[in-house]
Amino acid sequence: MNAAKTCLPPNNIPTIMWTCDSCTLENETLVTACTVCGAERLVMEGVEENMTGANTSRRAEKRKAGQLSDSSDSRDTVDGSESPKKRAVRSCRGKAPTFDGSSVPNLIALAKSWDGKQNPTGWLMSEKLDGMRALWDGQGDLWSRAGHKVIAPDWFKKDLPQGMVLDGELFMGRGAFQDLMRVCRRHVPDHEAWKQVIFVVFDAPLIGGGLKARLQAARESGFNNSDSLPFARLHPQTVCRGPDHVRKVLAEVQAEGGEGLMLRKAGAAHQSGRTSDLLKVKTQDEDEALVTGHQKGSGKHSEVLGAL
Repeated sequence: MNAAKTCLPPNNIPTIMWTCDSCTLENETLVTACTVCGAERLVMEGVEENMTGANTSRRAEKRKAGQLSDSSDSRDTVDGSESPKKRAVRSCRGKAPTFDGSSVPNLIALAKSWDGKQNPTGWLMSEKLDGMRALWDGQGDLWSRAGHKVIAPDWFKKDLPQGMVLDGELFMGRGAFQDLMRVCRRHVPDHEAWKQVIFVVFDAPLIGGGLKARLQAARESGFNNSDSLPFARLHPQTVCRGPDHVRKVLAEVQAEGGEGLMLRKAGAAHQSGRTSDLLKVKTQDEDEALVTGHQKGSGKHSEVLGAL
């Protein structure tokens, strides 16, 4: 089988991006043949192959010769088992995905930093919210970026669109991140506190097409009427006019206490993981880290965290 990646085509049906065995071009759209050399893609029982004339792919030949088991076709791990990303995509092929938390991180797009040199003219620009990333699964639950269920009140979620996965941010306002986290991390929801939270939606990751098309689908799912979704809204997007426009809006947002900006390539299909189609713009540098351990506090701080 060809090297596979997540692909989110039209009709809400995830599939696998494929690489041509003949010329190694990665085909990123729903095409039945390589866009360069014309090698055909054959889909057989969920396994994607290329065929050029009468010659089958090398892996198909090995399988016919008994040198390759069907279970090893995933080529995702050393032992032939599926990678988490591929398993997440397969689980939602042709139907609404079933979420158990493990699939959530594999549907989230993560931003790279804007270097100040790339020209983002025509991209969609919005404020970078100081909130908690959250995914609505279209089935009744909100999930954190790490795949943990967010225990929100039923009344907060009941009007969110069923059958549509939405990516967004739980938000309480600028500078209220710590207050928001205290609300969202409770195992028993504080109903009064949740009335101050809003779910700000900026993508519908399983809808095909560019961001404008995905946001339009989200809008038509219920966001046209603000009265029907009092605790959710679509995040406003502005068409970027160039680097100077980015710097001007960034200065305005940060002067009002905002965190920064996000730039999204308007015509790009959704791509999970770290992607250059999504850029964050901030004046201060930041990075991500994995916490490998912690120390308990001592003395009067013995009951709280000491150090990471």
